[in-house]
Amino acid sequence: MLVAMTTERSDQHSERTDLIDTLAKHRSFLRQTVKGLTDEQAAVRTTTSELCLGGLIKHVSLVEQGWADFIEQGAPANGAAADEETTAVHAAGFRMSEGDTLADLLDRYDQAARRTDDLVTELPSLDDSHPLPEAPWFEPGARWSARRVILHILAETAQHAGHADIIRESLDGAKTMG
Repeated sequence: MLVAMTTERSDQHSERTDLIDTLAKHRSFLRQTVKGLTDEQAAVRTTTSELCLGGLIKHVSLVEQGWADFIEQGAPANGAAADEETTAVHAAGFRMSEGDTLADLLDRYDQAARRTDDLVTELPSLDDSHPLPEAPWFEPGARWSARRVILHILAETAQHAGHADIIRESLDGAKTMG
């Protein structure tokens, strides 16, 4: 007699797998928007905003790196100052700078993604949290768990994949998500 065997994953393992799989899906959507483009095309602004495809890849990579740092170390001691220099650095993160190549930006994005995926897999608990830095865009005294940060990275990636889809369609008519 054959006995059917089932293997059930723990809820924690299932949650972590779901997070990694969903991140991979939305990262893939974002990466698809730059497939076959030259560096020059990736730097083109097709709307009145500062956004370009290479800049979106750069931004999402920087955001993911920053939040991975937060998961591991908490907020920087100096907080998130909203001064002119910080604002300029943030804005530059949405543009391809001289010397940026799409291939390099994609490599950095892959590195950030691997680091995040490793954190999701290896953290003892997704419930571990840190206080958010004091900034006008965060609720005073708020804390985010690693889980909440990963969900934020996921939302950021999905949102910018949608932006990138519009930019790519405006650039050359290619539709990457629909």
